[in-house]
Amino acid sequence: MAKFEWYSEFVDLSYTPSKTDLVALFYFKPRKGMPVKEAMGRIASESSIGTWTTLAKLPKRAYKLKAWAFWYKRFRRGYLAKVAYPLELWEEGSIPNLLSGAAGNIFGMKAVEHLRLIDISFPPSYLKHFEGPNGGIKEIRKTFKIKKRPLLGAVPKPKTGYSATEHAQVGYETWVGGFDFVKDDENLASQRFNRFEKRVEALARMREKAERETGELKDAFINVTAPYKEMERRVELLHDFGFKYFMVDVVVCGFSAVQDICAMAHDLDMYIHGHRAMHASFTRNEEHGIAMPFLAKLCRLAGVNQIHTGTVVGKLEGAKEESLTSALHLREKNYGEGMPWHLSQEWGKMANAFPVASGGLHPGLVPDVLDIYGSELVLLVSGGIHGHPKGTRAGARAVVQALEAYYEGVSLEDYAKKHKELREALKKWKRAHPV
Repeated sequence: MAKFEWYSEFVDLSYTPSKTDLVALFYFKPRKGMPVKEAMGRIASESSIGTWTTLAKLPKRAYKLKAWAFWYKRFRRGYLAKVAYPLELWEEGSIPNLLSGAAGNIFGMKAVEHLRLIDISFPPSYLKHFEGPNGGIKEIRKTFKIKKRPLLGAVPKPKTGYSATEHAQVGYETWVGGFDFVKDDENLASQRFNRFEKRVEALARMREKAERETGELKDAFINVTAPYKEMERRVELLHDFGFKYFMVDVVVCGFSAVQDICAMAHDLDMYIHGHRAMHASFTRNEEHGIAMPFLAKLCRLAGVNQIHTGTVVGKLEGAKEESLTSALHLREKNYGEGMPWHLSQEWGKMANAFPVASGGLHPGLVPDVLDIYGSELVLLVSGGIHGHPKGTRAGARAVVQALEAYYEGVSLEDYAKKHKELREALKKWKRAHPV
């Protein structure tokens, strides 16, 4: 190491984190010829107060803001490392500030070939500046009078192309088939063929009709994603039409907007469905980027009530262990160390949130998803109801029947003998796993 560098001063393997430190877990692979400890020091340095050279002047307070790389072990083709950050390094209540440091320039360092932020453990002194979700799983279940089973929703398919009237009609068929929610998909906003205002009005009419016919509360995850001022206007419109939910594409909006729109949801007593569109651009590579469970954790911190976490058995990438860890971050009050996928976390009084399973599901896969996740779940089955031979309403009924079979402990095949919608669904899809 050149004499003008000081990365070694950010490594202390004897350091014990304080009760107020934020502790991050990284995976990294040093570039060829780079010592492991030096790479660790560079991560800690670049994500706190360091730069590439010693400085002529350094305020005394800056020493107290240093991050410490204090632990490492060999893992896969690289290493795991823990870095402790003093609480004072971070602005209170700001996820953008957190990510700018702990997940900022470090990803561009030449010192490492790969770097992945797996988790950060937040102390109570950091958490107290965040409100978290509006209510929690129990409150949402109480609001919609859903006691045991997962919350059920579906996207009208194709995901874009319907007019507002056509979209709402598919929504009506979904609702009366037994589903609780109709959902916009991530790339439906306010296009010429389906303007936001017209979609809201049409869905509100169909929702009221479905509620009269079924005697059940119905709602929708309508996508408000847009430049922020427009998002605010859209949320207010949904509130005026009596919707309890709205949907945000959390990654593409950025956490600054997500935090503000979550605060608005608190004020209006509404809930937020978080869609993770674009997440795989930085979560999919197991050696680089940010782990999906940590993204789920940030969504709970910001105040999102539910976020997509994968199905394991559907069409989208997502390992079982990682999907379950995402659910753990969202649902549990406290959990312990779980290397290599997460650090311990105590959420205190912060409300919990639902994981969401979606993508390539159909009635034949319902038992598999529930075996993995349990019932504290938002289950989205879209193509798997609209593709039913008898149409959307029958497809929704087939999913409801699959749930009934599961809770009665009866195989789908046996239950289908007396339930035609499920029988027709199994005839088409069987237990197929889409790719």
